[in-house]
Amino acid sequence: MAMTISGLARAGGVGVETVRFYQRRGLLGTPERPEGGGMAGGVRRYEEEDVRRLKFIRSAQGAGFTLEQIGELLRLDAGQDRARARELAAQRLEALDLRIAELQAARDSLRRLAGACHASEEGPCPIISAFEG
Repeated sequence: MAMTISGLARAGGVGVETVRFYQRRGLLGTPERPEGGGMAGGVRRYEEEDVRRLKFIRSAQGAGFTLEQIGELLRLDAGQDRARARELAAQRLEALDLRIAELQAARDSLRRLAGACHASEEGPCPIISAFEG
């Protein structure tokens, strides 16, 4: 089922400009314009494979991969290099674990500050004081 760029964008849950951005970055291909007149003349057509690739890009972004890493994953998919794909995933997991630890520490700190703020109505608010210093 061939579709226009707007159909591809809709199927992938993104805007047309996002599709074009991914094309400029080399993550999505740009089909040739067909020759001739008529209804389809000059309008690029995308296929289900393009939808699959667009959804892959969006999913990988949701997992926190950069566009450069996504490009590498897409190239690995064509080459079946599972070892490198596992390495990229392990790197991403390590970065996520670090970020989770940072967020948990921030949450714990804010929870302590909120408790201190609630415990007393006198003097400066501990939350505000913590962010000023």
